[in-house]
Amino acid sequence: MNDHEQTTGNKLLHNWEKKSAEHQKQYKNFLQRANKNEVLKKLPQLHEEAFEKIDCLQCANCCKNYSPRFKTPDIKRIAKHLKMKEGDFIETYLRLDEDGDYVVKSTPCPFLGNDNYCSIYDVRPSDCERFPYTDEDVILKRQPLTLKNSTFCPIVYYVLERLMG
Repeated sequence: MNDHEQTTGNKLLHNWEKKSAEHQKQYKNFLQRANKNEVLKKLPQLHEEAFEKIDCLQCANCCKNYSPRFKTPDIKRIAKHLKMKEGDFIETYLRLDEDGDYVVKSTPCPFLGNDNYCSIYDVRPSDCERFPYTDEDVILKRQPLTLKNSTFCPIVYYVLERLMG
């Protein structure tokens, strides 16, 4: 990354929450008319660039304010890792949301430490592993999710701004 890109990226991230809120309509319009192939071609590089600039451990907004879906394979894997029965794991940590998905009962996530490290990182739900979806077509396929994510995840904001740039 050259000095110009470094400076542009840092400038872009300054006050990003406010700018993201102001740009929601632009993001929506962009996503609706985006050339899928062009976007998918650019994503790997922008995803990598964003992760070079932004340290998730300094943020953890996703773990503090939202919950992934815990699908059956996730529940099985995590319960086994915690040496718990699946039913006990569900009863202790999860609830069903309005879509019928299992999510954590409370936020922040009970597996998030004060240092923003995840205590079940190696067996975390696949939603967590894939988040923030900036390297896959979810960014276009699930536009309402992308827009919501851009309001609390600086990586989604960064990638959208650079795509539109």
